[in-house]
Amino acid sequence: MVSEITPDLVRHLGVLARIQLSDEEVERLTGQLDAIVDNIAKVSEVATPDVAATSHPIPLENVFRPDVPGDLLTPAQVLQNAPDAADGRFRVTAILGEEQ
Repeated sequence: MVSEITPDLVRHLGVLARIQLSDEEVERLTGQLDAIVDNIAKVSEVATPDVAATSHPIPLENVFRPDVPGDLLTPAQVLQNAPDAADGRFRVTAILGEEQ
């Protein structure tokens, strides 16, 4: 395959992305981007209209269960391990100032 990615193209892409690239980075990215384009081209060659496009190779199933209420805790059970409780509620330190 003919290489489509050149150092000049990588520099241009860097300018468009507002990324300052060193010469070493341009050289490395040229090879990496060229390999990516080649691999995409290979996939495009074998993709045929009779093969359906997929987002995942394995069919996915919904893993949710029905939302059915179960046994509920009593207020005493909920508060039994609370560091501080008052009037059937958790008691916590105030975090808002007087203006609230």
